[in-house]
Amino acid sequence: MKRVLFFVSSMHGGGAERVAALLCNHWAEQGHRVMLVPTFSGRGDCVYPLDKRVQLVYLADRVGTTRRSPLTLPRRFLAMWQLVREWRPDCVISFLPHVNVAALMVTRGLKMSVVVSERTYPPAMPMGQFWSRLRRWTYPWASTVVMQTLRGSEWLAVESPRARSVVIPNPCVYPLPVSEPYLDPAVWIGSARRVVLAVGRLGEEKGFSGLINAFAQLVECFPGWDLVILGEGDERAALEARVEKLRLSARILLPGRVGNMADWYQRAELYVMSSRFEGFPNTLLEALAHGLPAVSFDCETGPADIIREWVDGILVPPSDGEEGLTQAMVTLMQDDERLRCMGKAATTVRDRFSPERVMAQWDDALGLNK
Repeated sequence: MKRVLFFVSSMHGGGAERVAALLCNHWAEQGHRVMLVPTFSGRGDCVYPLDKRVQLVYLADRVGTTRRSPLTLPRRFLAMWQLVREWRPDCVISFLPHVNVAALMVTRGLKMSVVVSERTYPPAMPMGQFWSRLRRWTYPWASTVVMQTLRGSEWLAVESPRARSVVIPNPCVYPLPVSEPYLDPAVWIGSARRVVLAVGRLGEEKGFSGLINAFAQLVECFPGWDLVILGEGDERAALEARVEKLRLSARILLPGRVGNMADWYQRAELYVMSSRFEGFPNTLLEALAHGLPAVSFDCETGPADIIREWVDGILVPPSDGEEGLTQAMVTLMQDDERLRCMGKAATTVRDRFSPERVMAQWDDALGLNK
């Protein structure tokens, strides 16, 4: 049995946070002692189910404040430093770049395995010169830097040549757990309607405004289809205003965040990802696992690592823009036989990225098989 200390920015939703919960539960089930520490100064809540054996400690509680201020950074850093020395873990794992830098600094000189992980393609989310230099300086201290894609590993080899990296994709979780909030698709969509589904944080990076524009171009030709976008975020008001301006409130729905995702995947017939960038998108894995063929922008990393072109989806060059997205949707929406065949092929993602395979890679990275 080993002691595993896991630092992550927050547990208030997101792909990285979901994988953090899965890993903690996996190691707890193996009999290891696991402490999960969200470091976000605003604290937040944990929206993902955790094994009762996982010890959840909010760094904000140890700091004594939830103020979001640069002035709290030294106090949070000190709290992390103290926690490592009090709990004396055998291995430390960290998600997301700012947290990774802090974790490497507070464990410097200690004899323990320290694994840090980038959860998106770093060039897509610049950190600024100061933090970029810290990352370049500290990443060679890690036992391993986990990247989600080969493209990410190649970036690391250039950015921080002395860092040791391994590529581990996200696991495909199937069946999905159910949590709150529960929203019944039948309340939102008539039984005779056909559904194009998109899922993600309502932020600019997800490109939902472009997706709305793309779908608007085909509504007249496909009167039986609706677009549903699930998620919450600061772009909600702008997206709702765009839908209203297009007079498509009856055809483009934004129900919010849901905890019963499987019901919505099962209700849909086509999944669309309009993201400007991704790491290794969980929602795309989930959609394919539920038998949904996918249309996605071929952003630098993520979709092309999952979608098999013309087998279970279509990759759209970002340079083709909204028009390319529209055409790809039309290609599948007008061909029920192709939808059916691609949907059947999509379910093999459950095996290609099975939790058993992915968790074994994480066990190796942390040395938990020794």
